[in-house]
Amino acid sequence: MVSVKFASVTKVLGQSRAIDNLTLDIGAGELFFLLGPSGCGKTTALRLVAGFYTPDEGQIVFDGRDQTRVPPHKRNTGMVFQNYALWPHMDVRHNIAYGLKMRRVSEAEREKRVNRALEIVQMQAYAERMPNQLSGGQQQRVALARALVIEPDVVLLDEPLSNLDAKLRVDMRAQIKDIHRQIGRTMIYVTHDQAEAISMADRIAVMRRGQLVQVGTPHELYTRPESAFVAEFIGGSNLLPGTLEEVGELLLVKTQVGIVRAKYAVKGLARGEPVFCSVRPESLRLRPAEEPTRIAPSDGINELSGAVQSVMYLGDNEQYSLRLADGVTLRAVEYNPTARKAGVGDRVGLQFDARDVVVVRQEELGD
Repeated sequence: MVSVKFASVTKVLGQSRAIDNLTLDIGAGELFFLLGPSGCGKTTALRLVAGFYTPDEGQIVFDGRDQTRVPPHKRNTGMVFQNYALWPHMDVRHNIAYGLKMRRVSEAEREKRVNRALEIVQMQAYAERMPNQLSGGQQQRVALARALVIEPDVVLLDEPLSNLDAKLRVDMRAQIKDIHRQIGRTMIYVTHDQAEAISMADRIAVMRRGQLVQVGTPHELYTRPESAFVAEFIGGSNLLPGTLEEVGELLLVKTQVGIVRAKYAVKGLARGEPVFCSVRPESLRLRPAEEPTRIAPSDGINELSGAVQSVMYLGDNEQYSLRLADGVTLRAVEYNPTARKAGVGDRVGLQFDARDVVVVRQEELGD
C-alpha cells in the first residue's frame, strides 16, 4: 500500500488546463474516487498517476518518492480501462498472465498468481474461455484480475462499470468493494456516477473544470456541501435563492417566498450576501395546504407552499416536482409511499427542519 500525492499539478491539453494547480493527498489503502462531470479533468488526473501524461507543473508523489518523470512501466500501477482492453486472441488465463510474462516472472510463480487472481474475481470456471464468450461483467472482472495479478502499489480504474447494465453495475460495485477489502491496495477510481461514488468510496474528490472543489467522505459531501455545485451534483439538492439576513445559532435567509431558517452554512458568509439554501428532496415533508400550521419560528422548522407540477412513482419512492410562488421548482421525495400525498395541480405545504438546510454562496452552475 502506498499513498499518492498531487503537489500543485497542472496539465495543459490543447488550449485548456485539463488539470489546474491540483493538490490532493490520497491515503495508503484507500478506495478513493475522483468524481465530476465529463471534461472536469478526472481521467487526466488518473493518467498522470499512471505516467501516461507528464505534468507541465508540479509533482506526482508515491509514499514520498517523486514519480513525476518515472515511466509508466516502472511505477508499479495496474490500470483497468473503461473498454476492458482484453486481448481477443487470448483466453482468460493468458490475458491475466500477460503482464507477468512481460515482467519475466517464472512460469511456476505466474501460475500461482494467476490462480489467485482468478479466485479473487471469482472467474476460476472461465479460465479457458475467450473474451467474446464472456458477458460484460465477466470481461470487467478479467480486466480487474489482470491489473491485480502484477501486485501493483496502486490500482487505477477508469469508469470501469460504465458499459454495464444497471443491475450488473450495482452487483459489480459490491464485488469491487469486497476485492478492495481483500487485497488492501490503494485504489483510485474515476467516475461521473454520483451513486457509484457515494456507495463505494472511502473518500471522494469532486472536480470541476480541472480544479478540486471539495474532498470528503460520502456522508460529508452529501450532508455538508461547501458549494452550490457540490450540493447539486451530489444527489441533486434543491437550491432556493435568497439573501443572508442574520448569522447566529440559526441563519436567516430572505427569499421571495419567505424567511428560511438554516442550521449550517459554508465559512465566510456575510450579511447581505446572495446565497442558496440547499435542501435535499428527502428533507421536504408534504402536507395538505388547508391543514393548519402549528409551528413557530423558534421551532427551527421552515414552511413554504407550492403547487404540484408532476408526480413520479418509482416503487420504493414517489417523487414530486413543486412550483413555488416565485417560480422556483423544488423536488420532494416520499420514501415507502403508502398513499399519494397530492396530485398534479394541488397546492401543498412544505415543511423542512433548519438542520436540513445548508447555506452556500450563489454561483454559476453547470459543467
